[in-house]
Amino acid sequence: MPASPGAIALHWFRNDLRLDDNPALTRAAEAGALLAIYIDETDDTLRPRGGAQKWFVHHALARLDESLKAKGSALVILRGASRDLVPQVAKSIGARHVTWNRRYGQAERDLDSGIKAELKDAGIAAESFNGHLLYEPMEIRSQAGGPMRVFTPFWKACRAKRPVEAPLPPPASLPPLPAIDHLPGRVSLDDLEFLPTKPDWAGGLRETWQPGEVGAQKRLLAFLAKGFRGYAEDRNRPDLPSTSMLSAHLAVGDISVRRVWQVTEQALAARETKASATDAEKFFAELGWREFSYHLLFHYPTLASVNYQPKFDAFPWVTDAGALAAWQKGLTGYPIVDAGMRQLWRTGFMHNRVRMIVASFLIKHLLTDWRAGEAWFWDTLCDADPASNAASWQWVAGSGADAAPYFRIFNPITQGEKFDPEGHFVRTHVPEIAKLPDKFIHCPWEAPGPILARAGIRLGETYPRPIVSHDEARGRALEAFKALPAAASNA
Repeated sequence: MPASPGAIALHWFRNDLRLDDNPALTRAAEAGALLAIYIDETDDTLRPRGGAQKWFVHHALARLDESLKAKGSALVILRGASRDLVPQVAKSIGARHVTWNRRYGQAERDLDSGIKAELKDAGIAAESFNGHLLYEPMEIRSQAGGPMRVFTPFWKACRAKRPVEAPLPPPASLPPLPAIDHLPGRVSLDDLEFLPTKPDWAGGLRETWQPGEVGAQKRLLAFLAKGFRGYAEDRNRPDLPSTSMLSAHLAVGDISVRRVWQVTEQALAARETKASATDAEKFFAELGWREFSYHLLFHYPTLASVNYQPKFDAFPWVTDAGALAAWQKGLTGYPIVDAGMRQLWRTGFMHNRVRMIVASFLIKHLLTDWRAGEAWFWDTLCDADPASNAASWQWVAGSGADAAPYFRIFNPITQGEKFDPEGHFVRTHVPEIAKLPDKFIHCPWEAPGPILARAGIRLGETYPRPIVSHDEARGRALEAFKALPAAASNA
């Protein structure tokens, strides 16, 4: 749709920090001269971003501004309550059209509805689009017409609904507004203070990530070239470069899931990758789990704070600040757990198999409420996602939809031996035990004294003894889970 002469459009960037496949931005560019904004939202109903993701967003915003300037526009950054700022800015520049891509949490939806209503009352058109998912949560329903609660039928319903839509190209140009002297809430990128300074703990993040569209696209192509073959099996191996590492890019939206899907299909069709059909289906299914998580969040908005299955409200959680701190710092005495937690702290990322291991350990070995783990991940993951984070923690706890059975309690020793058989992952992140032979790398306490001495290890001093016995913890957890009431649940 061509722009009307003199028309002005406002695009509000949120979790869509890209030009490519951005339907709301494309619509704004068609509607008129463009003002592009990003708001550091202070609305008290919204959950603030965690520290690691703030670092990622800072750099993604810097790259986004560069991309906008190359197209003739620029990014304007604001801070304040978006409920007030969006209508104020739209009115102050004389916008006739406001666009954004949808978010799916209840607080965000309520906020957007209020903003749309105020804009409509002012005679300003407001449109929202799907720029974040393959299928929107309201599209997929059970045969009874309600939300779906089990992944496999959900994903089959998605695939039967329609093919994944083709992504949009970036706008050819973005007609800018004349210079604007003043906008309410305007700040600089540095004013957001998204970067850690005292201390600067982001060295590992800088080594791991290249935020922005270019970095996301490079990451995807590198995965298809080097990590995709064997993905169905190797994705469980934290010692191998076998995962896409796209999660943070998808979370902030500097690449779209539609573009990931299309580029992957094209690589398969052109035989640019040696991945098998099984590898491809498994990778697409992992994207499907992201879709399922958003489906759950949309229909159960308290997913990050309330047990999906009410019977878990009676679970006898144990509050042990020392045990929680040991888990957070990677000092549990179980190497695969400690390696995962240290990888998280250093890089803002954790391998998915290891996420399940460390979550199971916190919940079932330590009987710590899953919400404590969800909150820690929210603050320390660059890919912190309101749907995937909450749904995954509830899945491990057994309190969620399509959840792992309560008796599935990962043994951190055998998990390490199976998925990090030569100890490469542990040695990378727990260097104080790196000189142990493979036989003892996942169970240092079983090593004879002379072997510990040769490895320079003094248990309880240079590396902790296990903070809990696996067998005792497993027995305690099984008793606690068995005692749950057989109450009706959402599952």
